[in-house]
Amino acid sequence: MSKELEAYYNKFCEDKRLTRRHGNVEYITSMKYIHKYLEEFPKDAKILDVGAGTGRYSVALANEGYDVTAIELVKYNLGILKQKKSTVKAYQGTALNLKRFENDTFDMTLVFGPMYHLYTMEDKQKALGEAVRVTKPGGVILVAYCMNEYSILTHGFKDNYIKDSIRDGKVNENFRVTPKPEDLYDYVRLEDIDAVNQSADVERIQIVAADGPANYMRQVLNAMDEETYELFIKYHLSTCERPELLGASAHTLDILRKKR
Repeated sequence: MSKELEAYYNKFCEDKRLTRRHGNVEYITSMKYIHKYLEEFPKDAKILDVGAGTGRYSVALANEGYDVTAIELVKYNLGILKQKKSTVKAYQGTALNLKRFENDTFDMTLVFGPMYHLYTMEDKQKALGEAVRVTKPGGVILVAYCMNEYSILTHGFKDNYIKDSIRDGKVNENFRVTPKPEDLYDYVRLEDIDAVNQSADVERIQIVAADGPANYMRQVLNAMDEETYELFIKYHLSTCERPELLGASAHTLDILRKKR
């Protein structure tokens, strides 16, 4: 699995994804909720970014004065993160094993990439369990997921792979994506997220549509003038907590608290 991810991220520019207009929606939304809950903690709060990619979140938060540690599996991404010369303490590692960290170490833990690439419920629960373990009681864990309906609507119907996907067993009769590790990404429904959480000592604070309709509207967003784009951001932030939008968003952000 790590070899496939290495090959993928050596070609895919994760650093640019969150700066493009559709990705920027996800970034702005995630940062809004990160900052919302960081208000509960000291200005030098300890943050762990698990699956940090090239450090889009880690470096920004470190530059704000937070004590940030990053874990990233892919060496290529880790190299880019380290080249940014920030105060982030960056290590290679996996979300499934955070043994370098003691229990109850961090005020906030971000799990923004790992759940995209973990295929079994057991592995998802293990990753969440590790994130919870290293978070202080009362601390906040933010977990991102790729959503099933986005994949069906875009790759399946928009890109016209739905018949091939059903024939090849990658989509079942209930239109649930059933990928294999070589497909790199896994997609979930809200009930799957709930099942992951059941294994951990957490309570949900809230769950939000991290990018809402933005990924469906890439060309439309790119064609907008700046004023209209700012209005779209305002609209999205005003609706991203609405339950009717959660399941169809490309990414969902689950915000959890470790029980005291």
